[in-house]
Amino acid sequence: MPEYGPNLQQNNGDHETKAEFLSLKQEIEVVYTYSRVVGIPGDIVDPETAHQIVEIGVEAFGRIDVLVSNAGICPFAEFLTLPYETWERTRQVNMDGSFLVVQAVSNQMKKQVPQGGSIIAMSSISALVGGEFQCHYTPTKAAILSLMQSCAIALGKYNIRCNAILPGTIATDINKEDLADIEKREYMIKRTALGRIGLPDDIAGPMVFLASDLAKYVTGAQLLVDGGLFVNLQ
Repeated sequence: MPEYGPNLQQNNGDHETKAEFLSLKQEIEVVYTYSRVVGIPGDIVDPETAHQIVEIGVEAFGRIDVLVSNAGICPFAEFLTLPYETWERTRQVNMDGSFLVVQAVSNQMKKQVPQGGSIIAMSSISALVGGEFQCHYTPTKAAILSLMQSCAIALGKYNIRCNAILPGTIATDINKEDLADIEKREYMIKRTALGRIGLPDDIAGPMVFLASDLAKYVTGAQLLVDGGLFVNLQ
């Protein structure tokens, strides 16, 4: 997104994501000298982290125009032996974390002048289909989609747009081990209409669109970014 001109703030919850953030910050500020990048440490399941995101963001930039809520985990597990701790942590990060940050940022968007903003939450194709080893994960992604639909109604009067992006199979760390299975990888490619696994960059365009005024009359929408996987699963 920095190539489109915005200042950025990013939450990082552990040492690994902090290191990734610092690398990203350096890259952005060298290439896009007009952009500033601010990091906010903290676990997204802690309500205080959401408040810090707002406080630090407003202090740095004066307002918050766009929120991308994309914290998520998916430890694959058999349902019958799924530890409650795995269920709870997945729910906390994926669903509770989204609620907390969306609520905190919405309050800021409501009171700033001019009022409003764009909220984009990262749901998943898994909100629409089941997954044998994702019984703890798919409900959280369905919840995020539902959250955006309801927030679109609740927050529209404040000129706050709320939309969900539903990625298909994207080559990220969350499914790195899963896609290492060549047979499974080839199967997913075969089932995708465009004939390839998605890349993180494939999400960037739809995200920028929903963040921008090009989508000023779009709210409560679900945007599938899956290379045609869902239609081919029908």
